[in-house]
Amino acid sequence: MTDLLLHTAEELHRLPRTGRRAVVMTMGALHEGHATLIRTAREQAGPGGQVVVTVFVNPLQFGAGEDLDRYPRTLDADLAVAEGAGADAVFAPAADEVYPGGDPQVRITAGPMGERLEGATRPGHFDGMLTVVAKLLHLTRPDLALFGQKDAQQLALIRRMVTDLNFPVEVVGVPTVREEDGLALSSRNRYLSAAERHTALALSRALFAGRDRLAAQAALRARAEASPASDERATALARLGEIRASADAHAVSAAGAGLPNAVRAAALHVLEEAGRHEPPLVLDYLALVDPLDFTETGQDFTGQAVLAVAAKVGSTRLIDNIPLEFGAHS
Repeated sequence: MTDLLLHTAEELHRLPRTGRRAVVMTMGALHEGHATLIRTAREQAGPGGQVVVTVFVNPLQFGAGEDLDRYPRTLDADLAVAEGAGADAVFAPAADEVYPGGDPQVRITAGPMGERLEGATRPGHFDGMLTVVAKLLHLTRPDLALFGQKDAQQLALIRRMVTDLNFPVEVVGVPTVREEDGLALSSRNRYLSAAERHTALALSRALFAGRDRLAAQAALRARAEASPASDERATALARLGEIRASADAHAVSAAGAGLPNAVRAAALHVLEEAGRHEPPLVLDYLALVDPLDFTETGQDFTGQAVLAVAAKVGSTRLIDNIPLEFGAHS
């Protein structure tokens, strides 16, 4: 197992290169979500390719009062997970290997997208993230790099950096892996008590409520458009509306403001209820955004969107999101 482990850039550059190289960047404390990324990398690199996993807790991503010292370091367990999922090498450098001159004076700036949502709550976080991703891309020299869609804003910024700065790498997003109860896998889940975990389930339930509202509204619209312009159409539309209203009066009452607002309202209803739990969920943000720049969607929005949420339960801050598709409507 130790044969997998590399600590220096020199060791990494001596690693014989075979086929396409895929890299999976992590901060360690590997779980099934990371294992899924590594397995996907193995598939995409192919049998003749190579998978490199990086393990580095990047100090530039942690702000004042955040959990840099608390963040779990479990390298031996990480090596086992990486090997079991098909990694060929694990690059786990020390901080002075990645930043040999100390804190870097020249850094990547995330720009306006990096100041929204997570960036507004955690100033400088995305600058630190992009700086280390750029460094690790230079050090590992991959053909493709895989990142989880759970960190949707991070993924969008990495894609933009790769495009804007002409990095010769393909960025691949991998769908979020969830536990059986719906909670998105995260290294921070281990901090949750049983009661806190019960409250935290509201994040995924809220996202699924928004997704279900979108599907219900789309079905209602399709049914209405397929009905003839007659009393029969009016009756069918009213009947469907009544059924849905009995299931979710809160979201339906907001639906008149437009479909994106209806989706937000359905999700917010779940989060507001969780705010009355013990312990309570403390909402940071709920946003329905365009994945290209993470600006809020308007009421006439069509195309792909991301419904994103961040909240604290106890002392643990969690994020989650799901992709949604808004079709053109008449």
